[in-house]
Amino acid sequence: MQSQFIALGVETLKIALMLSLPMLMAGLIAGLAISIFQATTQINEMTLSFIPKIIIVALVMILTMPWMMNTMIDFTLRMFNMIKDYAF
Repeated sequence: MQSQFIALGVETLKIALMLSLPMLMAGLIAGLAISIFQATTQINEMTLSFIPKIIIVALVMILTMPWMMNTMIDFTLRMFNMIKDYAF
């Protein structure tokens, strides 16, 4: 029983990482591109780095929202079924 709960914890962390990875990667790539642009043009405006990253991360979140919702719904249904199986 303890091994099942540990496996559940590991799966929860994997799903959290899998769901956050597209937005984190988009922010990383956008930040790198903006940093290279700022370094080559010597423009050091703070809003130039934040606003495009926010927009890109929001777009990626909107585009991946159906997949993220399906993944979370599947995980939640499995959790409810596990509660039913382990009820005293």
